[in-house]
Amino acid sequence: MEEETKKIAEGLRRAIQTENDGYHFYTMAARSIGDPKGRDVFETLAREEQDHARFLKAQFKSVLETGEVDRSVKLGPKADLSEAAPIFSDEIRKNLGGADREMSALSIGIQLELSSINYYKEQAEAAGPGAVRDFYSHLADWELGHYYALVRQEDALKEEYWAQAGFEPF
Repeated sequence: MEEETKKIAEGLRRAIQTENDGYHFYTMAARSIGDPKGRDVFETLAREEQDHARFLKAQFKSVLETGEVDRSVKLGPKADLSEAAPIFSDEIRKNLGGADREMSALSIGIQLELSSINYYKEQAEAAGPGAVRDFYSHLADWELGHYYALVRQEDALKEEYWAQAGFEPF
């Protein structure tokens, strides 16, 4: 196997693991969250991570078999998470001080997405022009949407959560 092909395959292998980690985290988060809208959104994020893994596995297989990515393989639909507070319903504010799981899920999800974004950007840069760069850039943009949705939700709840949970020193 050519050195460049090995490098691409190894990058894809790590990307698949990253997406699998995201899938398992979002699945766990969905199961542990009481807020119905939050549960649905985390299930949606899990499905998107699973779709990304499917896409990457197909690319991995193509690279191993042909030395090239498969431009015919496409990612599934992207969830609309553009709301100001896209993850949880307004009901969560009633007992926000007890929403430790929900706030932790947001915080961990933000870190996972940031890690994925950085990795995909690194892989896109390393790949140079072409199909590999294009799909890594597309995945980085997609994960950026997840990241911003999680950050917007955390920002919408953070101050109130800290106050209700007794984290405020004043």
